[in-house]
Amino acid sequence: MTVRSHLIDHKAKPRGAYPHLKRAGDFLFVSGTSSRRADNTIEGADADAMGTMHLDIRAQTRAVLRHIEDILASEKAALSDVVEICAYLVNMNDFGGYNTVYAEFFGSDGPARTTVAVHQLPHPHLAIEIKAIAYKPR
Repeated sequence: MTVRSHLIDHKAKPRGAYPHLKRAGDFLFVSGTSSRRADNTIEGADADAMGTMHLDIRAQTRAVLRHIEDILASEKAALSDVVEICAYLVNMNDFGGYNTVYAEFFGSDGPARTTVAVHQLPHPHLAIEIKAIAYKPR
């Protein structure tokens, strides 16, 4: 079985020692992905005129799924090849917004899915992180 890892140049660099994607045979493992852009700004995190930060779960979820889509494309795979998703929400009150956007990308025949609440993510302006497993034969 061939195993290889790689980083995607135009994506935010991981905040630790791990790849964006690892291929193991016909399986693709996408590391936990956030809405962080390559310039380290965060989509869906905006401050108002008073400096109060507002986190938009819909914008963050959409950005995360688009990042995963781009990462998979580096191996000529697509979201339709995803067989499992695990999503981490900082606030379960965001579940409805997350679920609405998720349905824009996947139907009820989409990947198996688990959603869990976590205390926090690696940046205080991140509301969601998602990891994925895809099956894409060579």
